[in-house]
Amino acid sequence: MWYLYLDESGDLGFDFKHKTTSKYFTITILCFEGVANNRSFNHAVRKTLARKMNFKKRKFIFEEIKGTNTTLDTKKYLYKFLQKIDFSIYAITIDKQKVMRHISEDKSRFYNYVAKLVLDKIPLEKADKAGIEFVIDKSKAKTEIARFDYYIRQHLQSRINPNTPFNINHGNSKELQCIQVADIFCWGIFQKYEHNRTDWLNIFKKKIAFDGKYAG
Repeated sequence: MWYLYLDESGDLGFDFKHKTTSKYFTITILCFEGVANNRSFNHAVRKTLARKMNFKKRKFIFEEIKGTNTTLDTKKYLYKFLQKIDFSIYAITIDKQKVMRHISEDKSRFYNYVAKLVLDKIPLEKADKAGIEFVIDKSKAKTEIARFDYYIRQHLQSRINPNTPFNINHGNSKELQCIQVADIFCWGIFQKYEHNRTDWLNIFKKKIAFDGKYAG
């Protein structure tokens, strides 16, 4: 079984006069094989939350690990466990100021398009008949989920063996540790483009199979 976990960093705003609008938008997919590796990711996140973030005397409890709510020290601690796992990271970062205008006007379509670009870089043709599980954080409305699923299936049907099951699931990141891992990797890649920061990226860069920039 192949597992793909997708997350994003940045925003889909295009009002660049607004200070909070990001210049870039990054989508990252965490890719690996095997149920055992899936369990290893889950265990690493739970252990990090328990030992580094949720102390006994802390009043506020962190329910998940995110790139924005963890220190570099905590990320390094988590990566001590993750580096032993066989996985790859695929990412594409969009320079939003240079994308085609008609894409930027439909944010849902824009998101789906970027996700497709990342999937293009993953050798899904090599997936075995055990199947592919593609998991995304559930942040879309029902109609957007339906559009996303249809768009991705239409795009991938010529690449994936018809005998290989392909499932798309949208779940709560608080309950999906691998989405949380995808988030912290995505955040690190995004920081390189948005703020020219690579302190966290330099730690896990050996696991990156593709990190591309798209400018339309």
